[in-house]
Parts: sequence; structure tokens; C-alpha cells
Amino acid sequence: MQKLVRHSWGSPGRTAFRGMAFVGGVIAWTAAAVIGAVTAVVVATSLMVITFMAGALLVLAAAALRARRTVRAPADPDLIEARNIGGHSWVAYGWDGRR
Repeated sequence: MQKLVRHSWGSPGRTAFRGMAFVGGVIAWTAAAVIGAVTAVVVATSLMVITFMAGALLVLAAAALRARRTVRAPADPDLIEARNIGGHSWVAYGWDGRR
């Protein structure tokens, strides 16, 4: 007698929860794809910012090195160099060439 009874929704193993599970799976897959796309955009943007900052750092370092090379010590013959060797003690250079 049970073999003659047919379910209106198809095969005997198919239930209403199976359709809801399919819809839930589609929603979960879509959410995962959107989250993955947003994450990819965030990572790509952060890499671009890091690259830009590294380039700016290289430009500033090159400018600093170029400026350092162009600076010359003053050529004043009356200038005496003195260095602090600790506490109140100083050593002066440049006295030898004076008259």
C-alpha cells in the first residue's frame, strides 16, 4: 500500500529542508565570494600604499644624499675646530697653522 502513495514533492528522500539548505548554501557562497573580493581589494590597495611610501622614502633618501654631497666645509682659514671629549674637557684643532 505504501508503494502506491506518491509524494507531491518528488522522490522519497527529498524534503522541504533540502530546498532551504540549497538556498542557504547559495547565500553562503555569495557572501564568501563578496568577502573574498573585498579582501582582495583591501590587500591590493594596501600594497599600492606601501609601494608609494617606499618610493617616497627612496626619493627623500636620494635627495638627502645629494644634499649631503653638495655641502662643503667652510673654507675660513681663521676657523678653529673644537670637540668635546667629555665633561668640561675640549680639544681644539687648527692651532698649528696659525701664526
